[in-house]
Amino acid sequence: MSAKWEKKGTNDGELTFEISADKISEGLDKAFNRNKKNISVPGFRKGKVSRQVFNKMYGEESLYEDALNILLPEAYSAAVTEAAIEPVDQPQINVESMEKGKDWVIKAVVSVKPEVKLGEYKGLSVPKQNTRVYQKDIEAELEKRREQQAELVLKEDKAAENGDTVVIDFDGYVDDKQFDGGKADNYSLELGSGSFIPGFEDQLVGHKAGEDVDVKVTFPENYQAEELAGKDAIFKVKIHEVKAKELPELDDEFAKDVDEDVDTLDELKDKIKEQLKEDKKAAAHDAIEDAALSEAVDNAEVKDIPQAMMDEDIQRQMDQYLAGMQQQGINAQMYFQLTGTTEDDLKKQFADGAENRVKTNLVLEAIVAAEKIEPSEEDVAAEVKDLAQQYGMEETAVRNALTDDMLKHDIAIKKAVDMIVDSAKQDSKAKDDSEDK
Repeated sequence: MSAKWEKKGTNDGELTFEISADKISEGLDKAFNRNKKNISVPGFRKGKVSRQVFNKMYGEESLYEDALNILLPEAYSAAVTEAAIEPVDQPQINVESMEKGKDWVIKAVVSVKPEVKLGEYKGLSVPKQNTRVYQKDIEAELEKRREQQAELVLKEDKAAENGDTVVIDFDGYVDDKQFDGGKADNYSLELGSGSFIPGFEDQLVGHKAGEDVDVKVTFPENYQAEELAGKDAIFKVKIHEVKAKELPELDDEFAKDVDEDVDTLDELKDKIKEQLKEDKKAAAHDAIEDAALSEAVDNAEVKDIPQAMMDEDIQRQMDQYLAGMQQQGINAQMYFQLTGTTEDDLKKQFADGAENRVKTNLVLEAIVAAEKIEPSEEDVAAEVKDLAQQYGMEETAVRNALTDDMLKHDIAIKKAVDMIVDSAKQDSKAKDDSEDK
């Protein structure tokens, strides 16, 4: 085969290739054998007509379209390999010539992967990350755990404050008419939580158990129930109970209650400090990775990313997101109903970062090629083991789901990212919040 690639634009062009007479003959034979069972010819049982008789009656040319469909995938793939191009979308096929007894000439309009001109990607300067754990961090974590252990205690004849929980009945009206979803009994609401319409919770502050309160609010303009958006409403509220949080004392007993592996509050503080250190180190690594990778991508030049690549990325992001919802028992239809959104809304959500995601992947692939990163079989085995543990699958199932090429591609990309991050230099002092120690 002789394939010719002619560039027509930045990332598209025309691929011309031929299908040889020998291959055409094979394709015509296959096309005839596939079709003959449906052919009825007087004097022959259905499906038993000879090729010679068929050609005489219908002409060999009647098989050309089917033969081309049979031969085209392999011929196109071979031409792509010979021309050393990387298509990113389905080609637009045009038949140049299909003369009897001659090679067929095919032209394909193809979009290809953009060329990447790498800039600096090693030894990049990134902001220094502060991994120090301060006393205020430990205290904040202790307070969070106190909140988790808090008990709700009835406030007798005392007004509700922000942070208190009220048990209420409420019934909502718009234009003096009740509306769907605006009524509930014995509902527990934490004041100041922001879980209700803006202004609702504020109007219950200062009231006591047993009181009736008319709460006046306006639904937001972008409220998910369109019939209520922007409307004024009145909620008739009956307060049954007011409860205040009672936080446990910070002592050894509290420490043992929240962590069975410690005996004293000091031991709990030490354990929290070590965990916060690990968390800050992980967060610092992620921040350095984001900064270094972003700089490496900004330093590279990639012209006119084909829309097909961005569309593919958007679809992949959507599929992964909805698969995650499915694992939580929420299928796509249920997700769209619960969120009041559509498939187009989700597509727009992921379209925002598509160009940057595609460019990032292209740059990393270019770095893999420039650095000649070749994952070993040991790397592949380790990746399979990690994936199996991560998703609770058998290693054989992972092997069946992913090809070696797919695994090696992902491993190589990870190695490229590690190389960029490991060579990055933190160029300035991290903020030292000494006043907050």
